[in-house]
Amino acid sequence: MSAAKPPFWSDTCVVVTGGAGFLGSFVVEQLSAKGCRRIVVPRSKDYDLVQMDAVQQLYHDANPDIVIHLAARVGGIGANQANPGRFFYDNLMMGTQLIEVGRQRRLRKFVATGTICAYPKFAPIPFREEDIWNGYPEETNAPYGLAKKMMLVQSQAYRQQYGFNSVVLFPVNLYGPRDNFDLETSHVIPALIRKCVAAKESGQASMTLWGDGSPSREFLYVEDAAEGILLAAEQYEDSLPVNLGTGEEILIRELAAMIAAEVGFPGEIRWDTMKPNGQPRRCLDVHRATQLFGFRARHRLSDGLKRTVQWFSANRHAIREVHF
Repeated sequence: MSAAKPPFWSDTCVVVTGGAGFLGSFVVEQLSAKGCRRIVVPRSKDYDLVQMDAVQQLYHDANPDIVIHLAARVGGIGANQANPGRFFYDNLMMGTQLIEVGRQRRLRKFVATGTICAYPKFAPIPFREEDIWNGYPEETNAPYGLAKKMMLVQSQAYRQQYGFNSVVLFPVNLYGPRDNFDLETSHVIPALIRKCVAAKESGQASMTLWGDGSPSREFLYVEDAAEGILLAAEQYEDSLPVNLGTGEEILIRELAAMIAAEVGFPGEIRWDTMKPNGQPRRCLDVHRATQLFGFRARHRLSDGLKRTVQWFSANRHAIREVHF
């Protein structure tokens, strides 16, 4: 009778880039819960992953079996408009160099997150992985989206030529506790929560939001995203892109109303139509993730928003802000 197969994460050293950040902190927690005892979280002050020598030093110091690459230079529409060059270069170099040095060191597996911003601006709804190259991304975040999508090209090329085992996942917009709540650089849900809370507390009769409220978005609770990433690490062995999401979309104006109600802001929501809307619609086909490694999101948007608002209310003194 053969011995039982050891747990996947036992005696495995895992580097989680971005492991101190929003998504990464949940990935690290779930890794620990799965029994992984050798988790390395590189900090930017010690390893500037935009620089090749820092990437090489990280691999030398940690000697990982698996790398989960979550680190990114990222923000909302305003941050993308203000930093297109930096977002392109930093994200491109981090991904390219981490994969290349991983190949050189015969890494067991490399797992990376791309971005929904990589999809064409007018991709058919729902976004299917096979449509990812059928058009140019939405202009305000195209440099970021294309830089991250290069990891998919590299993953497929390196698997073909070198047999390098790498996986690139494309999560939809994430939200949840510990998110970036800086109004200049955050994404839509944390920005709306903070604006609604501020408007309520100052007694404003109204608040003004960007665009016209007509775009749709899909949102994935951060704990679900972490679960999907680790399922892919354990079970998925290919370089085809895989979406991570819920498959459900909501209009931004409806989202704003939900958050205002959850926060308790009773005022009017106005729209500044001189500001950009971003991509018209975002909604994913999520069947591939279910078929290939059994991933299904567990949190409904209403429940996730409630948890996020509660966390923000309890942690406002220490909310995370990201400046560029």
